[in-house]
Amino acid sequence: MDLKLKPFDFAQAASRAGMADVAQRVQAKTRLDAAGNAGAKVEAPSFQTAFSSALKGVSQAQNQASSMQREVQFDNPTVSLEETMIAMQKAQLGFQSAVQVRNKLVQAYTDIMNMQV
Repeated sequence: MDLKLKPFDFAQAASRAGMADVAQRVQAKTRLDAAGNAGAKVEAPSFQTAFSSALKGVSQAQNQASSMQREVQFDNPTVSLEETMIAMQKAQLGFQSAVQVRNKLVQAYTDIMNMQV
């Protein structure tokens, strides 16, 4: 079975959901981005790119938190304990969110594979 997915149009979905102002902002941003990148190849947004950028963000937050921890341990006066704790909590929340998304994806994959055709 060959399954082709169409690209998701967020502006159209927002307008169908009754959020016309959100749809207009998305369309304006899309037009602005297209005009700014007229010479460059525009890559269509996909779940893969969104998920990989989210994982990179989580990784950067964890790296920042660990470097701040190291600086606090070395008694760097420019790094406060409060900022370090907040960075650690942000990294932890990001990681937990990524794990939850992964679990939901695995569950969805399992459900799809267990469907009878």
